[in-house]
Parts: sequence; structure tokens; C-alpha cells
Amino acid sequence: MRPKALDFEQLVNQNKQELLNDEESITQIELRLENKQEAIVLAERQKN
Repeated sequence: MRPKALDFEQLVNQNKQELLNDEESITQIELRLENKQEAIVLAERQKN
């Protein structure tokens, strides 16, 4: 029974790490979106 518990703990740790990696990816995407939105706003302002 112990090996299954260890496997479960490994899965939990792996899932935690994947969530942290996903969070980092989302943060980077959000920053890119913000930068693009700022660029669009500035471009629109320069047109007018």
C-alpha cells in the first residue's frame, strides 16, 4: 500500500509544479497583452 501513497504524493507534487509553471506562463501572456494594448492606445492617440 505504501508505494501507491508515494505515487500519489509524487502526482500531487507534479501537479503543484505544473500549476506554478502555468501561473508563470499566464503572467507572461498577461504582460504581453498589456504591452500590446498600450501600444495600440498610443498608436490611436498619434493618429488623432
